[in-house]
Parts: sequence; structure tokens; C-alpha cells
Amino acid sequence: MKTLVKLHNYVAGRLAIKNHMRTECKCHGLSGSCTLKTCTRKMPPFREIGNRLKERFDGAAKVIAGNDGQSFMPEGETIKPPGKVDLVYSEESPLFCLPNSTLGSFGTQGRTCNDTSQGEEGCGILCCGRGFDTHYKEVQSSCNCTFIYCCEVKCKTCNINMRISTCL
Repeated sequence: MKTLVKLHNYVAGRLAIKNHMRTECKCHGLSGSCTLKTCTRKMPPFREIGNRLKERFDGAAKVIAGNDGQSFMPEGETIKPPGKVDLVYSEESPLFCLPNSTLGSFGTQGRTCNDTSQGEEGCGILCCGRGFDTHYKEVQSSCNCTFIYCCEVKCKTCNINMRISTCL
């Protein structure tokens, strides 16, 4: 089953690239005339592909083995079968909130988080609903930097009060 899921997701990844290839053309000739035109297919930027696959990942469908052992089908009967460009999974992701030595996970207790973010690095998600503690720490940082010709940067050292949040 794992092999089927991997193969399906490999194809989906390749299609994410193939379906968004761009054609770029260049003209060749004297004085800007286009007597000969060459076109090539160009791969989209890596970040763009990553963003598309992340969207697919967020909507991935859980699948179970088909009766023939050579295919899979959606776990729920009301869910439509995944297409070639859809990502699938067969096992639930483990819970990383608590320490698990088998998985090599230390849990999230004591981890630094971003208390102003709603994303994965935000305290709301990263701390698994246990809450977080915020404190301030004075740290030294470079400041008031100036460029000295040629090839030197001089900075002063400033003390900054840094806000640090950690998961409980």
C-alpha cells in the first residue's frame, strides 16, 4: 500500500511541474528581425511548484487498499476518488506534541514559538493547545551599521529587549 501511495504522489509531483511548464521564445536575425525563432519549454520556479504541492498536501485524501491489492480507494464512501494530480496518504501523521522516543520526537514543550503568527510556527498550533509563556530577554545585536569605502562595515553593539514565547 505504501508503494502505491508513493508512486501516485511521485506522478502528482511530476505533473505539477509538467502542467505548469512555460514556453519561452527568442528571435534571431539581423537588426532585430525575427528570421529564426527558437522556443524552449522552461520549468516553473521551484517556489511556485512548492506552493502548488502544499495546497494539494493540505487537501490530501486518505486512501485504503482496493480489493484487488493493486489499487486504492478513498477511505470514506462519500469522497470522490483522487485524480492524478491529487496527493494521497494511507497513514495518519503521528502526534508530535508529546515526546516519542520511537519516532525521535522531543515534543513541543519548551519550543520557541511566534505568538503573533497564525501559521505552523505560531504558538496556537505549535504548542498543541497547552498555552505558552512570554518573557523578555536582553540580547546584544549589531546596530547603526555604516559602510566604509572600500569594503568594510562598522557597527555599534546595541542591547535590545527581545520578546520570546515558549510552549508550556
